[in-house]
Amino acid sequence: MKLFKILLPLTLLAAGVAVFASLKATRPEPKSPEIRERIWRVEVETARPERLAPELTLYGRVETPDLLKVAAPAAARVLEVLVRDGDPVAVGALLVRLDERDFKPRLRQAQSEVTELEALIKSERHRHDNDVKALEQERKLFEIAGAGVDRAKRLRKQRVGSATDLDQAEQELARQALILNNREMNIADFAARIDALEARLQRASAGLETIQLQYDRSVIKAPYDGVVSGVDVTAGDQVKADTVLLRLYSVQGLEVRARIPAPYQGEILAALDQGLPLAAEVDTGAGKVQLVLDRLAGEANASGVDGLFRVQGDPVGLLLGQMVQLRLRRPAGDDLVPIPFEAVYGSNRIYRLEDDRMHGLAVEVLGGMVGQEGNERLLVRSPLLRAGDRIVVTHMPNAIEGLRVEAVQ
Repeated sequence: MKLFKILLPLTLLAAGVAVFASLKATRPEPKSPEIRERIWRVEVETARPERLAPELTLYGRVETPDLLKVAAPAAARVLEVLVRDGDPVAVGALLVRLDERDFKPRLRQAQSEVTELEALIKSERHRHDNDVKALEQERKLFEIAGAGVDRAKRLRKQRVGSATDLDQAEQELARQALILNNREMNIADFAARIDALEARLQRASAGLETIQLQYDRSVIKAPYDGVVSGVDVTAGDQVKADTVLLRLYSVQGLEVRARIPAPYQGEILAALDQGLPLAAEVDTGAGKVQLVLDRLAGEANASGVDGLFRVQGDPVGLLLGQMVQLRLRRPAGDDLVPIPFEAVYGSNRIYRLEDDRMHGLAVEVLGGMVGQEGNERLLVRSPLLRAGDRIVVTHMPNAIEGLRVEAVQ
């Protein structure tokens, strides 16, 4: 009985082990799990190499070499100011008027000096004509006086005339000689006196012209179509000569100064030397303004050189001192392909779709351009990039060589 109690558990345990071994030996073999490669859906574009002009985004400031500083021609009081800062004006428009009472007294005084000198010159010419006519008479009187002296001497030798008569005749001869000499001197000095008077007249005339010009400029008008960029006086101000009254610039004389980065400086210089027009465009919000690179500044530094862009056509929306963004169209290049920014990995790598897999390709990035739809695209080039190649334009964070993808529209 005691042995039975010991063998029963052992028998049951052995039976359980036998059953487990039998079940394990006869169980069905499990199938190996099938591993499937994931396919990523991407958008693609077809490469179409063509001749395109890369664009360069620049930032500049609107300037003008023709800023006119209207100054007072002379000391005067401001009578009227007819414009304000920012006003557009047409050629001939009245801007500022100075009090003419500050000019008219000096104008009359200068005119009287000219008139006086003209009268003096006229009188001097009449005196000269009279001297020329009187000269012959003075010579005759001198000859008569000389004959009187000779006659008095003969009478004195004949003891008929007195010494007093001879003295009087010699005195008369000396007096006539002095008168004749003075007359000849007056005639000889006529040219010098006229030159001196005419020089004074010219000086007085110049003074009259100066004051007349100042008077004419007391009414200040716009010399061209432009915009008032500042008014520094108001009606009633007393101003000195050369005091700036207002500033005016021509809208047609505006230009944009923008810094061209040093890496592009050689390319731009070569284009200018070849006479190639380099166009640019500014969007002012009021419209698009067309520009052309006119010249480069005379000084440069390590960051680049300033380019001066001349406005072509209507400068709509441009204002002096305005900061603008412009797009410069660089010299055109061949075999350039426009692609979206997101198609580029790093700085110079794109992926082509071949046999449903991504294959990397190193490219040269030459700049950007704005497409016909108004979106900006990068221009790339590579001798291995051919027309018809499909370029992956969906940016894949896990992009690697050989990644399996599927193109979608």
